[in-house]
Amino acid sequence: MERRDFLGTAGAIALGAMLPPACRTARGAKIDKIGIQLYTVRDQMKADFEGTLARIAQIGYKEVEFAGYFDRTPADVRAILDRNGLSAPSTHLMSDNTEGWKKAIDLAKAVGHDYLVAPWIPEEKRKTLDDWKKIGAMFNQVGQMAKDAGIQFAYHNHDFEFPKVEGQVPYDLLLQSTDPKLVQLEIDLYWITKAGQDPLAYFPRWPGRVPLVHVKDALAGPEHKMVDVGKGTIPWARIFAKRDQAGIKHFFVEHDQPPQPFDDVTASYNYLKGLEF
Repeated sequence: MERRDFLGTAGAIALGAMLPPACRTARGAKIDKIGIQLYTVRDQMKADFEGTLARIAQIGYKEVEFAGYFDRTPADVRAILDRNGLSAPSTHLMSDNTEGWKKAIDLAKAVGHDYLVAPWIPEEKRKTLDDWKKIGAMFNQVGQMAKDAGIQFAYHNHDFEFPKVEGQVPYDLLLQSTDPKLVQLEIDLYWITKAGQDPLAYFPRWPGRVPLVHVKDALAGPEHKMVDVGKGTIPWARIFAKRDQAGIKHFFVEHDQPPQPFDDVTASYNYLKGLEF
């Protein structure tokens, strides 16, 4: 199932330094709170909402990012998260009009999210540079609406933002045409790598603009097959060593089509738990 279809239906103090998303060891830094994008376990969430969240917590995850609530009320969601010791700093919601975004912002605020992330742009809306300019203008508007409600708006990339359109890279145009304070970034480190880009090239260009990242791995080769974190070729320690420059606060494991969802997210969690950078 495509994400756009699915969404339509459905700190630590050490050595005197404050590092909310990571903690320091004698050798280096480690991720303090490992999160997961719940799209990874969407079928399990649909079948057993609370049971799935309980199992995620048992694996060791501390944070979750939503991609649908499966008819649960905001009060239900908050209560279930509390019972399982989980926090949900972020959610993925979509709309193509102002009223829809207002409802999304109201929902995100009711659940208690800090971030509202736009996860996708429909293909028919992004064919020309003028289309991308319109998207930027809309994102600025939504970002201001979210800010007024006490929520930070952000955009999640795939790989379609990087092939040039009329001589320009749409992702670069989008970032240049939006206010960094209103439109922050959730960089999907798999998709940006698959697009042939180095995420480390974006961190110094947009310092502090990347509070969220999606963490999923890829095998070498033209297909860039998605695999559990640590089983591919993406240089996690090199990327995360620049977390302060990027502004990364939340690390969300994701796998779009995990063969064995709970086994896969356990393997990814265990790798990240042991990773030092």
